[in-house]
Order: sequence, then structure tokens, then C-alpha cells
Amino acid sequence: MIHLSRWKVILLALSFVFGVFFAYPNVLTAEQKAALPGWMPKSGVNLGLDLQGGSYLLLEVDVPAMREQRLNNLGEDARTVLGEVGVETASIVQEGSGVVVTLVDPASMDRALEAMRPLAAGGGAGAVADRTVQRQGETRIRYAFTQQAMDSMASNAVSQSIEVVRRRIDSLGTREPSITRQGSDRIVIQAPGASDPAELERIIGKTAQLTFQMVDVENSIEEALAGFPPPDAEIVPDANGIPYLVKKRVLVSGENLTRAEVTVDQNRQTAIGFRFDGAGARRFGEATAANIGKPFAIILDGVVISAPNIRSAITGGSGIIEGVFTIEEATEMVNLLNGGALPAPLQVEERRTVTAELGADAVAAGALSTAIGAVIIIAFMILSYGLLFGGISVIGLVLNGLLIIAAMSMTGAALTLPGIAGLVLTFAVAVDANVLIYERMRDEARSGRSVIASLDAGFNKAMGTIVDANLTTLVAAAIMFVLGAGPVKGFAWTLSIGVFTSMLSAVLVAQVALAWWLKVAKPKKLPIAE
Repeated sequence: MIHLSRWKVILLALSFVFGVFFAYPNVLTAEQKAALPGWMPKSGVNLGLDLQGGSYLLLEVDVPAMREQRLNNLGEDARTVLGEVGVETASIVQEGSGVVVTLVDPASMDRALEAMRPLAAGGGAGAVADRTVQRQGETRIRYAFTQQAMDSMASNAVSQSIEVVRRRIDSLGTREPSITRQGSDRIVIQAPGASDPAELERIIGKTAQLTFQMVDVENSIEEALAGFPPPDAEIVPDANGIPYLVKKRVLVSGENLTRAEVTVDQNRQTAIGFRFDGAGARRFGEATAANIGKPFAIILDGVVISAPNIRSAITGGSGIIEGVFTIEEATEMVNLLNGGALPAPLQVEERRTVTAELGADAVAAGALSTAIGAVIIIAFMILSYGLLFGGISVIGLVLNGLLIIAAMSMTGAALTLPGIAGLVLTFAVAVDANVLIYERMRDEARSGRSVIASLDAGFNKAMGTIVDANLTTLVAAAIMFVLGAGPVKGFAWTLSIGVFTSMLSAVLVAQVALAWWLKVAKPKKLPIAE
């Protein structure tokens, strides 16, 4: 085991090159990174919220509001479908996990059931239906979500909200946000570099639900404002508070939106371009063809942002939203639309700001503690094992640090204050391997074995213990990474990287260096055995 293998020398050299190559951007300024050739890495270690400063938000998903909206949609679906086949309804009332439709004429029951059953069909071959349509008596039909759909609604809403929030924060340019689930209906957001939690909250909190609905021109808006709106319409204001009476039926929604972008209209004014998917383009084309000359409302989060007249059928699946937008407003709206709509409103439970000054103090404290730990470790190794063996351990430590920084830079991992603790711990783990090897060598040499036999036995007999210890550490780090959140994950990730790099640096550096020393010096005694 203790011989100068060519592959070990090559691997060690490549490790140093890899470490320097990917760790190098961390010592450069932003301008120097931008000037680097395109083939060179430019990303460094990202600092976490506790080191860089930023915003912390604890959000709660408003599941009851989402369920209420879903139930309202059930009622409107039933009203629309039955209206299309000429079935009159006496009432549509929410009840439990669905709605109960009461028909005017019992003779229309079969026609109503035939029209409503497709609403309960699954999303395709093999798909499980999440709604049911059941007859109740002579004039009542229950249209409801299945119990499985109701049970999964909250969990799915939180998962979808996390993805939407992540896309919105990324569109704002925030680097490495930590967005995690807490409990059954809460989301924790840690956004390093975002110094204004109110602005972050404003962007994140918008549901961004876009709908296209017809304006009701057949009924009087004055009567609706007086408290007598028609059952299939509702009052929706615009940004200036001007009320519109719009049909509750949604022609097309943001779920069918594939792309939004900032553009200009025919008057060179800022506008928002949009494109629908196949299903949305077909429905939008059919709706505009059937309502030429009538106005339709484009509604975002319960506010009419535009209400143009339909001049001709829009069959291409794309169009523009005209309005009085600034570039900033249009850009923000486009980011929200492209990020997707939140399935439910988000309520802010807690907000905190970590200042850059506090982060700088944490960085300084972390750097000082790392330096002190490194100095103590280096001093211990040199005092215990001399300049030769202790110096080899120091070289291994340098390689270990380079590889950790390089790995974190390459993977885009964020370094937190607990991560710095993990970094210091990996240094101790790295030299622990050297201590095990050296002590075994010392014992073998004192028992009378030759230098080469002592060196070889030191590596062979200590390797099992080193592997077992590192595997145990790796398992603990994996558990913390899977079950932990935020800083705990940062600590576990740094520790995991350190386990692999310490195995490589401590063992490989010692093997190559001692093999070279043995070949050149041809010693008669082992220095550390004296």
C-alpha cells in the first residue's frame, strides 16, 4: 500500500487542479469574474441568510379560502353546463364537499345527468376522477369532490405554492432562496440579499389568477349595485374603482397560459402579450367568435385590468392586453403570470430582516473561528508528529479546504453559519484520519517492525476504522439533510462534502508524500516512533 503509484500521483494532482479551478472565483470581484473567459467557472460560494443578510417570511396557505373558491367553481360549472342544454335550475347551494343542484322540472333530470356526468370524468386514460355526480331524489343532483380529492387539496396547494413562490423569487434575481414546508400548511422563505421583506411579501402574496370573462351587457349594473345582481354575474371593479358587471363563467384562465411578455400595442404604448396552449387557444377562439362586438373583461386577482370589445374572432391563441401600464408594472405582471398562479392566498404569519451589517459580523466571527480552529489543529499535528508527518497533514488540510470550497461553488450551495461549524468539524475529521494512521504506525514501529512495514501496516489497519467513522458521520449528515430545514441542511451539506474530501485528502496525500519520502530519504527509523 505504501508505494509511489503513478495513478495516485495523477489523482492527487488533478484534485489540486480541480480545487484551485473551482475555488478561484471566490477571491475575485464581480468585475473580475465578468472578465473571465466563457469556459471558466464564475460562480462562488453563496452566503446564506445569516451571513449575507436578507429577509425571512413565514407564510400560511389559506386552505379554507381555496376550498371555498373551488366549491364556487363547481357551482358555476354546473350552471353553465345545464344552461347550455336548456335545463332550468331552481337553486345551486353549497353543501359539504360539493354543491346540490335543484331542478325546476323533474322531467329534465335525465338530460341534466347526461350533461353533468362528463364533469366527473378523469383527466384521461387511467386517470382517477376527483369529482362525482349523483342523483338525489326527483329534482336534486349532488356534484362534489371525492373524499380523496378533499384530503389531498391542502397538501397539493402547499406544494404548488412552494414552486410558484420559488419561480417568483428567482425572477426577482434573489440568489439561492431557501423555501421549505413547515407543518401541513405553512411555508418558510429565507431570501439572502432581499433587504425589504415588505416588497418580497408584496410580490409573493399576489395570487396572479388571470381570467377572461364576458361583460354582462344584458342586465343593469345599477340594479346589481343596488343589491340585485343576476345569479350568473358579479361586480368586479377596475384599478380606479369603476365597477363592471361580468359573467361568472370563466372563458379561459391563466392555467392555459404558456407565455407572457412585455410588448407594445398599435399606439406604441406598453402592453402585455400572451399566448395560450392548445386547449386555451381553442376555447378563446370559440368564445370570441361567438361574441363579436361585445366587451370581455380581463381580470387579474379580482381587478379588471382591461375590458376591450371583441372586434373579430381571435383564433391564433395569442393576443395583447392593453392598458395604462408603466414598464415596471408590465414587467412585474409578466413575471407573476409566467411564475404561475398561487392555488390559494398566502397569509404572512411572521417577517424578519437580517441586516447586511449583522451578516458581516457573522462572516467575521465565522472566519475568525475557522482560522483559530485551523491554527490549533496545525499546531497540534506539528507538535505531536513533527514537521514531516505534521506538515503532510497540513498539506492534506489545505487540499481538503480547497475541495470543499470548490464543491460548494460548483453545486451552488449556500454557506450558512452552521455550515461554517460543519467546515471546522470536517478539518477535525480530516486530521483524525491522520492521527489514526500515525498512531498505528508508531505502535508498529515500537514493536520492532521496519519502517516500510510500519508505514504499510499503519494504512492497512487504520483504514477500516477510518471508513466506519466516516460512514457513520455520513449517515448522520444524510438524516439531518432529509429531515432538517434551513441552517440544519447547510450544516449537513457542508459536513457531507467534508466527509468525502477528507477521505481523499488525508489518506491520499499521506500515501503519496510518505511513499516519496521513503523512496528519496530511505530512512532507517520512523521519526514519530522516537
